[in-house]
Order: sequence, then structure tokens, then C-alpha cells
Amino acid sequence: MNVPTENEIRDATFAVEFTHRLRFTHDVFGGDAHTLTELLESSEGRIPKVQFWLDDQVSLASPDLKHRIQRFCSRHDQTVQVTGNIQVVPGGEGAKNDIHLIERMLKCFNHADLDRRSYVIVIGGGAVLDAVGFAVAIAHRGLRLIRIPTTTLAQGDSGIGVKNSINLFQKKNWVGTFAVPWAVINDRKLIETLSDRDFCCGFSEAVKVSLLKSGTFFEHIHRDAPAIRQRKAEAWAVIAESAQWHLRHITAGGDPFEMLEARPLDYGHWSAHKLEVMTGFELRHGEAVAIGVAVDTIYSSMAHGLSPADADRILDCLEQLGLLLDHPALQDTEALFSGLEEFRQHLGGRLTVTMLDGIGRPIDVHEIDHELMRQAISVVAERVGRSRSTT
Repeated sequence: MNVPTENEIRDATFAVEFTHRLRFTHDVFGGDAHTLTELLESSEGRIPKVQFWLDDQVSLASPDLKHRIQRFCSRHDQTVQVTGNIQVVPGGEGAKNDIHLIERMLKCFNHADLDRRSYVIVIGGGAVLDAVGFAVAIAHRGLRLIRIPTTTLAQGDSGIGVKNSINLFQKKNWVGTFAVPWAVINDRKLIETLSDRDFCCGFSEAVKVSLLKSGTFFEHIHRDAPAIRQRKAEAWAVIAESAQWHLRHITAGGDPFEMLEARPLDYGHWSAHKLEVMTGFELRHGEAVAIGVAVDTIYSSMAHGLSPADADRILDCLEQLGLLLDHPALQDTEALFSGLEEFRQHLGGRLTVTMLDGIGRPIDVHEIDHELMRQAISVVAERVGRSRSTT
């Protein structure tokens, strides 16, 4: 063995192997319960400990869900050791805005004696998945997390990812970790109770990933937008394909933990994250993303070669999906542009924002022309105004 001499520098590159388990079910606490039980591996002959966390908005919308979970647990009590009651956490961005909720989660994990081979199953929208996932990632440096997303947005996008976070200092996702979930289960029954507003707004992320990854996928979404809005079978197909594209990016894209300077899956997000904060989270994340994608699409057509015809098709697709494309906060460009610096800080290094020079052809840019961006915002606002005047 060679012993390093004084002042000698040695770098050792290594890789860690992860497995990302993605499942699709129709009724995970009913006829498809085996999908969940098969993910709960025993260790050294011990029945795995499991703790359930539930989004309170989901609990209110589906009052029988707690009973269905309890029935699942009683039917599988020989293979699953449930610890304590089903824990309920505030839904929506409230779950990410109160750092004291994280302390409560950690206390519950500790009281239940959960360890690295125990499972936390979180059922809820993207914000609840984020907050509970963060607590899971820091307890014992990582428990096993199973996400069961209950929104179209989380099933097609955030629930698939490897990020967990909460908000702090009036900044979106300022505290967080990268941690690969043990598994993700996209269950169809659990999103049947979504309002039309929440159902539709999740598809902004599907549009986003199609613009970055596949012109063919975008064509499918655009063609099927009316059927998606009506919750027909086409909607479920788009959720599944969006999830697969996100999974492929994470597992084969070469930068799952965002160590490089770009965040390509965050097209349209520099303004979306800021708009959420500026509106006191009145805007849903999916709605803010739709606005951000619309603005960056017009900007891309002005500055980066995206054809005006393609830009028009993108905005038409978002509109046909029933997505909001404007908000009064968008006009406060001084506050909005501070989101660019926050976006840069999130990764460090130089500003890197993803734009398009064609559908399915993302590019990285390092400067934003503020005046041109204001013009893009005006174009979007004018288009929304014309649409409203004709309806």
C-alpha cells in the first residue's frame, strides 16, 4: 500500500448504487394492496415497522381513507408492524412553511423507535411529500420513505423526484436534502376526489417535461388537452408518461443530485417559485409553473430562436388544459426578477436558466435580458386578456 507523502493530494471518485421503485395501481389499499406489501421488505426475520403520515386535505376529501388504511393494516398484521396512529399533517404549502412541524415528525419517529430499516409511508400532495420526506431523510440519516402522491402534479413530477424540502426565509425549498425514496406508488383511486382546479394544474409539469424531452409527447398532450381536462383516459396516460420521463431523467440523466450548474427540469420555475411566495401561496404550484412556462416560452421565441408558431402552440396547449397564465403579481417585475438571484443561489455558480430553441430542444442561458423579459410578460398578459374578452 502506498502511503501518501506530506502535501500529496489524492482524489478518489466513487459511485453509490440506488434503486428507484415506481409502481402504478388502481386501488392500493384495496385490490392492489399486494403492491404495497411487496415493497415492505423484512430484515433478518423481523416484521418491518411502518408509520403512516396523511395529508389533512386528502383526509377531508376522502373521509373513508383512514378506515381503509386501518383495514389494510389489520389484514396484513402478520407482515407489517404499524407503529402508533395514522399521523395527520397540514396539507398544501402550510406543511412546508412551519419548521416546527419537522420537529413533531422527528419526535414521532423517535417515539416509535423507527430505524433505517423502518418505513414511513406518506400519502398526500407534493408539499406534504416534501416536508415528511425531509424529516425522513434526516432521521438516522435516512429512514425508508414510500411516497403515495395524491395529486396529478405529484404523480407526474415531484413525487417521482429525489428532492425533499421545506421553505424558510421566505424562500422556496431553502432547507432540504437529496434522498432517493424507497418507492413511489401512483394510485388512481386516490386522485379521484381532486377538484377540477387541482386536477388540471398538475399537467403544467407534464407540458414542461414534454417541451424538454419529447416533441412527440408534447403533440400528444396538445391533441388530447380537451380530454385531459375532462378527466378521460388520456389524462392517466399522460401522468404515466410524464412520470416515466422524470424517472428516466433522474436515473439516466447523469446529474440526479444537481451537482452541475443547470436545473433542466426547472424550465419556467425561476419565476414560478417566486410567484408562489409573492402571492402568499395563493397560486398553486402547477398554476405558477404554467405562468412561468408561458413567459419563458415567449421569451425563448424572442431571444433564442423558438419559432413563434411553436410558442403559440405551447400557450394554446396550456390554455386548453384550463391553466391560468396570468396573475397581477406578474407585473411586479422588480420583485419577480429577484427570483433569478434566488434561482442562482440554489445551485451556486453562475446563473443558468433553461430556455428552448425548439420543442424538445432545451438550451442553457446565463443571462436574462430584463427588458425583453418584461415584453414577454406583456405578451402573455395581452393574450390572456384577449382570451377572456372572447369568452
